[in-house]
Amino acid sequence: MDNPILKQIGTVFIPVSNIEKARDWYCDILGLKTDGEIQFGHLYVIPMEGTGIVLDSKIYSEDRVFKNPAFHFNTNIEEAFHFMSSKDVNLITKIEHNHYFNFKDPDGNILMICKC
Repeated sequence: MDNPILKQIGTVFIPVSNIEKARDWYCDILGLKTDGEIQFGHLYVIPMEGTGIVLDSKIYSEDRVFKNPAFHFNTNIEEAFHFMSSKDVNLITKIEHNHYFNFKDPDGNILMICKC
């Protein structure tokens, strides 16, 4: 029997405390419009290429935020670092090994931007 589990990641759920504020913040840093629907009062699907991101305020608690990056955003690293700095994003590392840096979203989730 073939394995029915696909070797793909469909979506990453990010716990957020306020779905509207999180939607606005993520859409701002990703250059997206905030015109998508908030589903069921607690979910916002960010339109991505490849693996999706869903912001979810129902699963939020301070002990559930990402303490380590669960994924990374692909980028041109120097431009992204300067862009995020100009947005006053909480950068928690400088560019490491000329390859990546980490930052926090407004809820304290640690995320990564990586040169690929």
